Amino acid sequence: MTPKRNYSHFEQKGPLMEQHKHTNRLIHETSPYLLQHAHNPVDWYPWGEEAFEKAKKENKPILLSIGYSACHWCHVMERESFEDEETAQWMNEHFVNIKVDREERPDLDQIYQNAVQLFIRRGGGWPLTMFLTPEKVPFYGGTYFPPEDRYGLPSFQKLLQIVTQTYREKRDEITKTAEQVRTAIGEMSGDKAAPAKREIDPHLLQGAAESLSRIFDTKHGGFGGAPKFPSTPALNLFLRYHQESGEETYLTMVTYTLGKMAWGGIYDQLGGGFHRYSTDDHWLVPHFEKMLYDNSQLARLYFSTYQATGQAFYQKIGEEILEYVLREMTDPLGGFYATQDADSEGEEGKFFVWTPQEIRSILGEEIGTLICRHYGVTEAGNFEGKNILHIRQPIDNLAKEIGKSTEEMEQIVQRAKRELFLAREHRIKPFRDEKILTSWNGLMISAFVDGFNVTRNERYLNAARKGADFIWTHLYKEDRLLRTYKDGVAKLNGYLDDYAFVMDALLDLYEATADLIYLERAKRLAARLADQFWDETEGGFFFTSKDHEALIARSKSSVDQSIPSGNAIAAQSFLRLFYFTGDASYYEKAERTLRFFSESMEENVFATGNMIAVADFYLRKPKEIVVLGKANDPETERLLSNIQRLFLPNKVLIRADPDQADVPLPDPVKGKQMLDGKPTVYLCRNFTCSPPLTEWNAIREQLIAKA
Repeated sequence: MTPKRNYSHFEQKGPLMEQHKHTNRLIHETSPYLLQHAHNPVDWYPWGEEAFEKAKKENKPILLSIGYSACHWCHVMERESFEDEETAQWMNEHFVNIKVDREERPDLDQIYQNAVQLFIRRGGGWPLTMFLTPEKVPFYGGTYFPPEDRYGLPSFQKLLQIVTQTYREKRDEITKTAEQVRTAIGEMSGDKAAPAKREIDPHLLQGAAESLSRIFDTKHGGFGGAPKFPSTPALNLFLRYHQESGEETYLTMVTYTLGKMAWGGIYDQLGGGFHRYSTDDHWLVPHFEKMLYDNSQLARLYFSTYQATGQAFYQKIGEEILEYVLREMTDPLGGFYATQDADSEGEEGKFFVWTPQEIRSILGEEIGTLICRHYGVTEAGNFEGKNILHIRQPIDNLAKEIGKSTEEMEQIVQRAKRELFLAREHRIKPFRDEKILTSWNGLMISAFVDGFNVTRNERYLNAARKGADFIWTHLYKEDRLLRTYKDGVAKLNGYLDDYAFVMDALLDLYEATADLIYLERAKRLAARLADQFWDETEGGFFFTSKDHEALIARSKSSVDQSIPSGNAIAAQSFLRLFYFTGDASYYEKAERTLRFFSESMEENVFATGNMIAVADFYLRKPKEIVVLGKANDPETERLLSNIQRLFLPNKVLIRADPDQADVPLPDPVKGKQMLDGKPTVYLCRNFTCSPPLTEWNAIREQLIAKA
């Protein structure tokens, strides 16, 4: 039976349009989030000049609403307010209403998230509700507003009336506030520049790791209380510092956290993949949406932890994430979809939760009871009377209790998981946002390359290649990247993240395949970045290009959000390009970027984890691993496999087949030869190379040496 899919928030364009009482301009958009609102009674506009001209002509404020398709509270506010005729009538009469998908327009989201922090003195979020002048400058805002007074918030209707009256009667105050906000946003949009000649602190990684260890949650793993996010960059820094120092405490903090997460409800125990975050402090009750960017970063972290420990558990979780993405989030053309919703049939988490009776009816009384014990399924439930599956009683413990071997119990659990998964496939699935975002696809391509490097599973390499080809075919036009693809339409200027993440993914593919096409494409993106995003005055890269739409601020930041800092990954890619090509201009831009953000890294280690990791790559200098060997030789493959199973965060790998005379050799390979016809490794660092090495033990010893 084909699984049913929930389209309750999404209406297709076409002849059924006339069945709807209302249809607004969003019907012409490709974003699933905007299309979800195409039949609201609100007269929504997409972001664009038509809306701004109307606001100026009619002297009305702009109501800007920003969200995304997998956002639970966005759906709630839509049902409560945007589908309400009375509320919509007031909005249409007194405002020009603009709806924005934050995944398509992260530039707008950055600006107005900064603004909302000025108004509510805490973090923002989605839905984001902002009130702007016709010149796009915010003068008030918040996030979710309820239909009546509650949660310490005014009702949305009351807020609309207050803003309408204030805008009409106190225009001078509105103008003054807007100008103050414009100034403040400008100051918030860029990191403080460090002196141009300032050196990076050589002990930066150590200081960051020690600082992060002081806020580590020793009881549940991770950092902080509820809501609890995976904090992947911080855990990556622990892995790096363990590799540098040998201090086991830092590795233990990583393995403890990843174990807790993989056993918790934040992980989909049946289908693989992680939900967005945990609403509690112990990883049990998730916010059920699944994001491509979370799963790409977590897959890489689990594979890295496998490399650092050799423990198959971490590789298994990484593989399950990739299998989930192949099954649920991969377009037939090769791109990767953005998100899966938190809701199904209008209820948060409905697709994922179980009762004991449901499990027993599928598995039978005896096995069902065992599986309920294993996954913590009770009559009382742990989520609105039902149960989020999590590892409550480990397999070995359960096996001892019933007198079976661990291996027998593992087989029972695996069979039960398959049966429950197949039964769950007949439920109505959460809505899937099938737009393909360039930057997020770059992250996932890198995750698949990591998966291939560790497992040597060709399916993962093929997925990475196909994803890269999709971007180059559909999202690279006229020497520039576009941001988003949906329904055959690619559009919107690419941002720093799009260029940086794809460039890094192409370099990952180059390392994994030795195919020069990926290196050449990365160099083309680097040239575009240097031309359109580089700040020649102070260093670093702006988030938007020179030819981007003029907005009220142009940001330049080192801070990781839910995805890595674009400046961090751009600097990382430029450093890698230097080591691959020898072109010093790449090194100079990376170095200036790191120096520009050096104070930010020291002052806010939790928010700059990816930039600190790049600084570590810069400071310690990577090991340049040159592998010469015939492409289809099993010995060459065995050597590469052995290298890739080591945790070497600061390395560049360059491989070549000396027999392929028609393929130009990369500069670092020139002049080097195979020894005695065997696959041969040269290890280079600081412009000095080792003698040729062919024996794995000698190669490994030099690879893992600290100096």
